[in-house]
Amino acid sequence: MSGPIEFIGMIQPRRQSEIFPPSGPGIDPGYLRDGARVHDEAGFDRILIGWHSDGPDGLQLATHAAAHTKRVGFLVAHRPGFQAPSTAARAFATLDQLSGGRAAIHVITGGDDTDQARDGDFLGKDGRYARTDEYLGLVKKIWTADAPVDHDGAHYRVVGASPALRTVQRPRLPIYFGGASDAAIEVAGKHADVYALWGETQEQVREIVARVRKSTAWHRGPEAAGAIRFSLSFRPILGATEEEAWAKAQRIVERITEISGQAALGPAVRAPQNAGSQRLLAAAALGDRPEGRLFTAIARVTGARGNTTALVGTPEQVAEAFLEYHALGVTTFLIRGFDPLEDAAEYGRSLLPATRHLLARRQGQLAAD
Repeated sequence: MSGPIEFIGMIQPRRQSEIFPPSGPGIDPGYLRDGARVHDEAGFDRILIGWHSDGPDGLQLATHAAAHTKRVGFLVAHRPGFQAPSTAARAFATLDQLSGGRAAIHVITGGDDTDQARDGDFLGKDGRYARTDEYLGLVKKIWTADAPVDHDGAHYRVVGASPALRTVQRPRLPIYFGGASDAAIEVAGKHADVYALWGETQEQVREIVARVRKSTAWHRGPEAAGAIRFSLSFRPILGATEEEAWAKAQRIVERITEISGQAALGPAVRAPQNAGSQRLLAAAALGDRPEGRLFTAIARVTGARGNTTALVGTPEQVAEAFLEYHALGVTTFLIRGFDPLEDAAEYGRSLLPATRHLLARRQGQLAAD
């Protein structure tokens, strides 16, 4: 059995999900505050704040949320290429200082050319990952250096970049990394502390965990390959009984289908470019219920836009499913519901305690044996 389990939730700047089309201003400060507080009180370890080419700045959202919470950490999605590495290093160090050491970075290189172009980036995918490799190397160097940093590379050149603003966490912030292409796994092997992927079948997870560990061993040695952690993203759908949970899952699919004519949440008009979505669609091609509690119908009807696979059942049954993935090396679960605040509170009441209790019991049994 692997180590302890980390739970990450997600907050939005306004109420929105696949079943709630966004409306009103792009930022609702009260909703953002309430979402952060719900996760804080529910016992989540971190909260993800996503990156969107048409959305508000994640670092500023995290700073606002941190001021209204006590213990929960913040995982801020960040796309390299739109900010100088030296200013990004200072920005994340600033969040870590203001939050009392609760910041982490989730590196998303970007897998869709159209989306990248909205912010003026026209590099191809392999070029983007090469830039991310250099970017992260420089950011890490600035965070940990004892003297001004010089760098002259293919994408960045700095002379005397200051490491004066330190992170509270030492030696640096945790780096979570997303991306499932060969180029992504190559860069993850060099830099990731936690490799993140969307909710897949167990066979898919075994395959990609092995690839990432192999890349990590190649770049950083066997010890690092054993230390890298893995995150899976799911949308748990819970019920008091298994029948209630599956009925709720079907209602969610029907609701998404009902509103799918709206451009913001409709099915993809073309095949997704990013490898993560392609992997979800491959799982969905096996059927809506390819194994155990895994439910892929939502990925199918949305074109696998984002993490759209679910685990369905009672809290105890979903906790059992988590531990099956945990046995494969997964230590982090990024979970969010389709009714964001209400589901986060329910996870805190039932799912998180059930999972932690079950893990402690199984680890105790292993220790006794």
